[in-house]
Amino acid sequence: MLFRSIVLALSLASAQAADDGLVRMKLKKRSAEEMVAAHLKRENDALRLALAKGIAPKEDEEEVVREMVKKSVLLRGSTSSSSSSNNLEDGFEEQVEEAVQFPKKYMAPTRDEEVEVDADTDTGSTESVIIKDYANAQYYGEVMIGTPPQKFTVIFDTGSSNFWVPKINCRDCGHDKSTYDHTISKSFQEDGSDFSIQYGSGPVHGFFSVDSLALADDMVIEHQKFAEVSNAGGLGQAYAYGHFDGILGLGFEGLSEGGANTVFKNAIDQNVVRDSVFAFDLGDNQDGELTFGGYDESKFKGEITWVNLSEANYWRINIENISVGSVSSGATNGIVDSGTSLITGPSTEIAKIAHSVGATHNIMGEYTIDCAKVPTLSDLEFTINKKVYKVPGKDLVIQASGTCLFALMGMDIPTGPKWILGDVFMRQYYTIFDYGNERVGFAETNY
Repeated sequence: MLFRSIVLALSLASAQAADDGLVRMKLKKRSAEEMVAAHLKRENDALRLALAKGIAPKEDEEEVVREMVKKSVLLRGSTSSSSSSNNLEDGFEEQVEEAVQFPKKYMAPTRDEEVEVDADTDTGSTESVIIKDYANAQYYGEVMIGTPPQKFTVIFDTGSSNFWVPKINCRDCGHDKSTYDHTISKSFQEDGSDFSIQYGSGPVHGFFSVDSLALADDMVIEHQKFAEVSNAGGLGQAYAYGHFDGILGLGFEGLSEGGANTVFKNAIDQNVVRDSVFAFDLGDNQDGELTFGGYDESKFKGEITWVNLSEANYWRINIENISVGSVSSGATNGIVDSGTSLITGPSTEIAKIAHSVGATHNIMGEYTIDCAKVPTLSDLEFTINKKVYKVPGKDLVIQASGTCLFALMGMDIPTGPKWILGDVFMRQYYTIFDYGNERVGFAETNY
């Protein structure tokens, strides 16, 4: 195949093949500084949105916005009044004017929601779709589509199943995005069926196409069905200013819109992976690595503990207990999700945990904590299949520029998973996703 020959010749910088039959992809990690800056921006925008919804009398709104923006800037943890003053003057008048005149611009989603969308226009039937917000996404990798190859940065997301990228001339797709142009791809095949996901602030639309996909030098998938997104407005600023072009879902087919086979299912069917297994090593304050076709024994020590899935749509498992200090959840369930940076759980449970450690809730449902408390934070413990998995207290914060973002967030999904074990959890353990046996494995990392 022409596509395969070109890919093998070009060699992706973000991936490498090994003699052990595994395919390894480097995952770039978003820095703590960027994570905290994004948190502060969302907080600023949420304050403006709250004003737009009627927190203050109309005649006083400009002054209230001014105070809210000032408060948000001061929350950045500046160590001196002079630095706060400098931050405040940097575009401050423009921020106030923009907030007062155009509040709808800041109506980006801040959390996952479950909504009903029309899944079959002929029958009128509906299905529940978990809607994701990638504002906190932290790891990205590169893939190539088409002949000649077109390069994209994507989130490898075990919490969803579709693969999509923005098409050329995509509306509301933000800044500096790579866009797919099927007119220049010799391996493109038309599909044309609709692709649509409803986000909290609006829809994301596009259509399905078929083309060749390369995830690494030796992992070329033919005839992959994916979505060309033509309007990404529903993702809001989480996408517009994010460091990713699209999403590559690594969940099961039950979550896939449009009946599209997942990328990994096609990789298995086309025999381009050794085993129906992939694994994440998210590193320790460094970039991560995603391995396809098996797992890398050099990345962990000791034995792998396997946990059977309770349901194979998400990578969902039963959890006997979650505790920190004297706070305990009791029996619950959760998903292991590489597309979510934080750990999320029911709002009431997260509020109890946050209160117990002295974290402060903000308007977006996120928490910050006094950085001086970090060294004495209690460990967060998950009891899974009778084994306790610890996240050390010091790793429950994302710290930068004097601000400590508490890495737990409340999220209520009525019929979905109760807890999401995101990157904060996965950084502690080498995490193996065994698609064929419908189980996940955890092992102690080497660092």
